[in-house]
Formats: sequence, C-alpha cells, structure tokens
Amino acid sequence: MRILVTNDDGIHAPGLRALVQELVVLGSVVVVAPDRERSGTGHGITVHTPLRVTPVEWGSGVQAYSLNGTPADCVKLAIEALIEDGCDLVLSGVNRGPNLGTDVLYSGTVSGAVEGYLHGLPALAVSLDSFPSDVEAYRPAARLAAQLARRLVAWPVPLLLNVNVPGRGPAQGVRITRLGTRTYRNVFDRREDPRGRAYYWLAGEAIDLDLEPGTDARAIQDGFVSITPLRFDMTDLATMDQLRPWEGEAWPGVDGQL
Repeated sequence: MRILVTNDDGIHAPGLRALVQELVVLGSVVVVAPDRERSGTGHGITVHTPLRVTPVEWGSGVQAYSLNGTPADCVKLAIEALIEDGCDLVLSGVNRGPNLGTDVLYSGTVSGAVEGYLHGLPALAVSLDSFPSDVEAYRPAARLAAQLARRLVAWPVPLLLNVNVPGRGPAQGVRITRLGTRTYRNVFDRREDPRGRAYYWLAGEAIDLDLEPGTDARAIQDGFVSITPLRFDMTDLATMDQLRPWEGEAWPGVDGQL
C-alpha cells in the first residue's frame, strides 16, 4: 500500500508524527505537509507564487517534504509531480482540534483529504477533539486512522471520510454521522502598526453546536468517534427543480435581450 499523508498544522506537528508512525506498518509512506501552520485555509491553492519543496529528514524509511503552500497544494503537487508511482490512499491529520459540521468548509485538514478524493483516491481526514502538544496524546486517533485506512483501500469505490476522535478519555465506540452546523462568535481585534495602519486579528469561539442525534458534534459530546462520509457535489437538487421554469423566461442581455 502506498500512502500519502498531509495535514494543516505543519510538517512538525505532533499529530502528523503520530499518524505516520502508525501507518508505516501498512506500506510505503510519503509525507508532504505545509512548512508552517495552515489551519483555516480551506481548499485554497497557490497560483501567484512558486511552490518550493524541501526534503525533511524523517527516518523509518519515510519520504518527507515540506511545502510553502496549503494542504490542497501539498496533495495536488504530490500526486501530480512528486510521487512517480502514484499512491493508493490519502490521509490528512491528525488535526489539533475538531473539524465538526460547517468547519469542513474552512478546514485545511479536510481539504487535503478532499483533494485526494478529487484525484479518484480513497481519502480520510482525522481530527482530535483537544489541543495537546505531545505525540502520544494523538496515538489513539492515529491507530484508528490506520485501521480505517485498511478498510478504505478494500472498499469497492473511493470513499471520503471525515473522522473526529474524542480527546478526553477513551472513546465509547464509533458512530456513523452526518454533518451538523457550528456557529462562531467572531471577534476582529483591531490594532495599529508603528506607521499607524490598521490591521486585525481574527479570534472567537463556537457558540452554537448542532447536537441533534445523528450529528458529528453529538457523537463527540457523547464520547464516541464520529465518522462522516462526505462528497464534494454541493448541488441543491431540490431547488434545481424549483428554478427550472426560469429557463423559459426572457433575460436581459441573454439571447439578444437588452
């Protein structure tokens, strides 16, 4: 098995180290991760500056590289330019902190997995519901990810999974969940540089979690691992049918209309 691993916490993150340690027994592992913290970058890619790859000493026969780009950059470049023989699976994580509900739209961790899925590969994003700085704290999540990796490569079609693992004590079990919603109270802290120009730091906290039964956040609150299958097609099919009558109307600027 040939496994590509990335994250959004950066090449030196403890969650990445724990994940790779658990995956090396499954096959050949290549790590391509951002050279710095890239949390919250979503599925952004770098198009106006060059991408620079730097080999990183890892040990255990693991090829590792840092990249001055986003997680999506890392996966895209690895698959299309770095890994000559291709790969069978993409894993992203273990993230420092959860990625629940609408977090997936902002998460670099999830986007790293999505990029692999867009290339036709099974992919998994895994996050820990706490913020530790030591490798061992990520070990249970990393072991779970390794078990899921075996199942993903054996599945008849590529799957995209978002996994969240409780960070405070052993998990009570596994729940297959749907995405909920997660609302934040954002705070923009305004400051001024020495030249008097304003700049802002974004901060805030989650104020509303969808804790309905069956949601990812509810599973985590109850102490269970949350496994949510995702897809990237965001088409609202029901609304498409409601809008269909618009096709027969005259529109200014369309088909000669002014």
